[in-house]
Amino acid sequence: MFTSIQREVNQFINRGLDRTLRIAVTGLSQSGKTAFITSLINQLINIDNVTNGHLPLFEAARQQRIVGVKRIPQINLNIPRFDYEANLNSLMASPPQWPQSTRGVSETRLAVRYHNSGLFSHIKEKSTLYLDIFDYPGEWLLDLPLLNLNYQQWSLEQQNLRQGLRAELAQAWLEKAKKLDLTAMADEDILAQIAKDYTAYLQACKEQGLHFIQPGRFVLPAELEGAPVLQFFPLLHLAEKDWKKLKEEAKPNSYFAILNQRYDYYKNKVVKGFYENYFVHFDRQLILADCLTPINHSRQAFQDMQEGLQQLFKNFHYGKRRLINRLFYPRIDKLMFIATKADHITSDQIPNLVSLMRQLVQDGGRHVAFEGIETGFTAIAAIRATKQVLVEQEGKTFKALQGIRSKDKRQVTVYPGSVPSRLPSTDFWQQQKFDFDQFEPQPLESGEIIPHLRMDSVLQFLLGDKLA
Repeated sequence: MFTSIQREVNQFINRGLDRTLRIAVTGLSQSGKTAFITSLINQLINIDNVTNGHLPLFEAARQQRIVGVKRIPQINLNIPRFDYEANLNSLMASPPQWPQSTRGVSETRLAVRYHNSGLFSHIKEKSTLYLDIFDYPGEWLLDLPLLNLNYQQWSLEQQNLRQGLRAELAQAWLEKAKKLDLTAMADEDILAQIAKDYTAYLQACKEQGLHFIQPGRFVLPAELEGAPVLQFFPLLHLAEKDWKKLKEEAKPNSYFAILNQRYDYYKNKVVKGFYENYFVHFDRQLILADCLTPINHSRQAFQDMQEGLQQLFKNFHYGKRRLINRLFYPRIDKLMFIATKADHITSDQIPNLVSLMRQLVQDGGRHVAFEGIETGFTAIAAIRATKQVLVEQEGKTFKALQGIRSKDKRQVTVYPGSVPSRLPSTDFWQQQKFDFDQFEPQPLESGEIIPHLRMDSVLQFLLGDKLA
């Protein structure tokens, strides 16, 4: 009891003195959050006061003002520790492997010891900044909008999304749902089977590159696998009059009532609990997006990613950091949009990738700018998988990429092509077929620093003002 109170008091003091930053690394599924956090830890703990050539744009490291960085025990003892060592071992394997995708929530805490500068250095030579960083499945993130929707409203949203590829993939489960007499007494086995078919539909959407998948726990259930709370589905075939009639006539044990109850339980217990435990008290936010893979799939996959990114803004608190905010109602005061896999294109295409990221989030970005939040845009490779080379062809020199291609594990030299600098139009999609390759990580020896592209610019934006 005393230890718990002491821990909370220490946390309160650190927040008041602005010595703790809780960092939200957010992004959709497959955006590279786990790789990013692994690299961020690796870059920081390899800082010393001799040479920091791996982070030239990170001023505190370049000026040798950081004494050292280490992982320390986290405050939340009920959350699994982020498995940095396992991820690093995957990269050092032969052949190297990408770290496993996130399947649950985990946390890491870093202590950054640094030399003070300016007037404060005369009072205290050194200080410590604590970083709390969370990893979680991107699939769960897109459940947060459910907090503002009832079962009917959610069903209507899903109905509006059922276009093109989604409409084709939904046929099997939807036919079964249409045959249900929603006023009849619910049969648990029938509900479980249709929910299973709905889950298969969501998995098929995911395989086709679609990102906006709800409920997220259906495709990554963790400890809830097989639980009745994951055995419901939207009703896409009902008109407004049908909803009104069912609300008036359906009995408490009917299919309609049970579906409503399970949706409400999922929203209020699973989603709300996830939100309150992990998403209320953040100070800074990074939004990661893989803009290249959806381009490979289809225009609908690209638009689906855009919709998913826009949803990320709706459940975070943005505002300037003042003492009262830090203590009682933390708000995000810095936000960076990060396009990942920048090593999958040549360096001359990186400005286009950053421009594309800007346009993908422009609506939410304007809202954040209105709140006075400092925002940044960049493109990175948290774990660099390719090397840029120059090739000659017919007397001309071109930039190309060299790496181990994932689909056939062959060493290749490729020219990946151009990245659109603006949101592609319908005509553009019809005229051009994109094919950005995926690559395996480069070999990493024990003690080596993970190769990256522009992670130092992220660290400067994220921590520069706190270490000045």
